[in-house]
Amino acid sequence: MANEKKMVEQITSMEEDFAKWYTDVVKKADLIDYSSVKGCMIIRPYGYAIWENIQKLLDARFKKTGVENVYMPMFIPESLLNKEKDHVQGFAPEVAWVTHGGSERLTERLCVRPTSETLFCEHYANIIKSYRDLPKLYNQWCSVVRWEKTTRPFLRSREFLWQEGHTMHATAEDAENETIQMLEVYAEFFEEDLGIPVLKGRKTDKEKFAGAKDTYTVEALMHDGKALQGGTSHNFGDGFAKAFDIKYLDKDNTLKYCHQTSWGVSTRIIGAIIMTHGDDSGLVLPPAIAPVQLVVIPCAQHKPGVIEKATEIFERVNKFARAKIDISDNSPGWKYAEYEMKGVPLRLEIGPRDIEANQCVLVRRDTREKKIVSLDSLETEIPALLADITKGLYNKAAENRKNRTYTETELDSFIETAKTKSGYIRAHWCGCEECELKLKELADVTSRCMPFDEQGEAGKCIVCGKPTDKLVYWGKAY
Repeated sequence: MANEKKMVEQITSMEEDFAKWYTDVVKKADLIDYSSVKGCMIIRPYGYAIWENIQKLLDARFKKTGVENVYMPMFIPESLLNKEKDHVQGFAPEVAWVTHGGSERLTERLCVRPTSETLFCEHYANIIKSYRDLPKLYNQWCSVVRWEKTTRPFLRSREFLWQEGHTMHATAEDAENETIQMLEVYAEFFEEDLGIPVLKGRKTDKEKFAGAKDTYTVEALMHDGKALQGGTSHNFGDGFAKAFDIKYLDKDNTLKYCHQTSWGVSTRIIGAIIMTHGDDSGLVLPPAIAPVQLVVIPCAQHKPGVIEKATEIFERVNKFARAKIDISDNSPGWKYAEYEMKGVPLRLEIGPRDIEANQCVLVRRDTREKKIVSLDSLETEIPALLADITKGLYNKAAENRKNRTYTETELDSFIETAKTKSGYIRAHWCGCEECELKLKELADVTSRCMPFDEQGEAGKCIVCGKPTDKLVYWGKAY
């Protein structure tokens, strides 16, 4: 077991150094490699397979709402980016510029897209003429570039993969409904497919997207008590439509401005999965997005008939779960450690005695519980266990969030909690940006979310003491 022990020891304990633990996991589980381009990562096959599963599941959810996929250019002319002043000011510090085409200087700089609102607006202005053309529900899967100063794999990199939905509507009500609908899509995906509980709510004006009327968010709490913005959905109102002159002829024969939304999630989701569910042995992957949901490991495989039976089981199981068989000459212990590191949800062990008894052993990655099951019942036992793993991951994460959520009504105790504990702090806020900035200064926290289901309760602003019914979750974030 020396090699197996050494493999586990390569991962720093999360309690000892959470940041180092995270870096160890993404590297040792073969999710990424570092690139010669500073701040950019190479997503390796196992990491990209996780993203492909995320993409497949989310894309199906989008299309159920009527969304169509398109693709926009990666370059944006400077004049086009400058059309919406709040938007460009929000992104200016992170924009990467192209100044030459070959050896010739360009007559106008091109920005490498940090986001594609302006490109979609230009296109929509060309194709929307009548109320019959609405709504337009477009999404694109692509990469974007933001010249970040401090980077970490998946959480913050200069180029990252994401999807960005951009929709146009006839009325403000239609746009608001779309914004909320897509936030619900994200929330259901996080909770049902990823086993990650989220807070759904509105961002403060200070934290909303540049150029948006309102920004809604799903916020997740990581194992270490820091928050992570999982996905956002923005209502732009008619601000971009006025800047880009996007009008339609309504049924009453008058020209009206369209109302716009935008919504997106990125490869940060992979970081959220790692930091919510992982442990000191490596990844713990939710079955829905795991590249391999079950690995078959023959024990005493040198004995007659063991590999043959294991292969037969693998071929059978692979019809209803993403399965893999490992018949390499590595020891069973090495294989156990390897697939625990990779976060494979279920391990199926089969040896000579199991074959005689017409049974196998199923081992859960999340709890390491072992269950002896009949080979006749694999088609029911395995799907049931995979579903139970997702529920177990969700419940564990929800318990962590519950234990790390604190309610404060006095500023001094708020500051003390922020200094000594990690997690969410619930506190009322008057809506004034000055008070929001004061909390950042005094407690080093930011507003994460104003949950929809916790508004309206009377209280006093944690900073100035004014009466208010706005309840905010505050915290430190990735």
